[in-house]
Amino acid sequence: MREWLQTALQRPPIEWWDLLDVAIVAVFFYQLLLLIRGTRAVQMAVGAGFVTALFFASRYLELEAVNWLIRNAAAYVVFAVIVLFQADIRRALAHFGRAPFLRWFSRQTGAEDAIEELVVAVANLSSHRIGALIVIERQIGLRNYIEGGIPLDALITYDLLASIFQTTSPLHDGAVIVQGERIAAAACFLPLSVDQKVSRQLGTRHRAALGLTEENDALAVVVSEETGVVSLAINGRLERELTPDTLRLRLGALLGVRRRRAARPAADARSTAA
Repeated sequence: MREWLQTALQRPPIEWWDLLDVAIVAVFFYQLLLLIRGTRAVQMAVGAGFVTALFFASRYLELEAVNWLIRNAAAYVVFAVIVLFQADIRRALAHFGRAPFLRWFSRQTGAEDAIEELVVAVANLSSHRIGALIVIERQIGLRNYIEGGIPLDALITYDLLASIFQTTSPLHDGAVIVQGERIAAAACFLPLSVDQKVSRQLGTRHRAALGLTEENDALAVVVSEETGVVSLAINGRLERELTPDTLRLRLGALLGVRRRRAARPAADARSTAA
């Protein structure tokens, strides 16, 4: 016991790159566990753990037949996992591909396209006087409100936003919350502003937009159902009667997106046709 303790204490000192190595592995497995949580891959992981424990137990108890079977079957397990879980593997690779340090390379282009799709959808909803409330997350997370809505995790498109806010859609009531270039959830309920200075002419959507932006740095785009007026809420203030071009410029400036072009003619034509 004493010799073992001396050997353990005589190991080389831990350097900073050792800590970095451990941290990277820990983050990888943490993200992996988050990814497989609630999927059938969890059952696979439990089964793999059981087989691994059985393998070491067979070596310790000298169960040669069991040990031989596990060693020979392990070579085919990899191929079986690829075939059975190809959809989950694609989802995992897409998840890691959306990591912040990789997403930085396409952030500007993706964010500009997302803003354009959002502006076209808002212009179309405004022309038809269909009420809408779209919240854009910035530095402060909106997870509490996302969990209270209907999760979507879908790319921002004009067609999806138009479908969500149709009066016949079950997702019409409540807000859509945007994270990055994706719609995180719909039918989310937000806190209403209690500011007595808010005009009584403003409806629930405007009060919800003001209430949310009073307590964090999110942006909220509101389309009035009565008048079709487009408003932008930021820091508890409301900018009203915005045109599509003005809204595009304001969102680009507030989200730090550099514009490559004045507008997408195809998108504007699609909005006009709608």
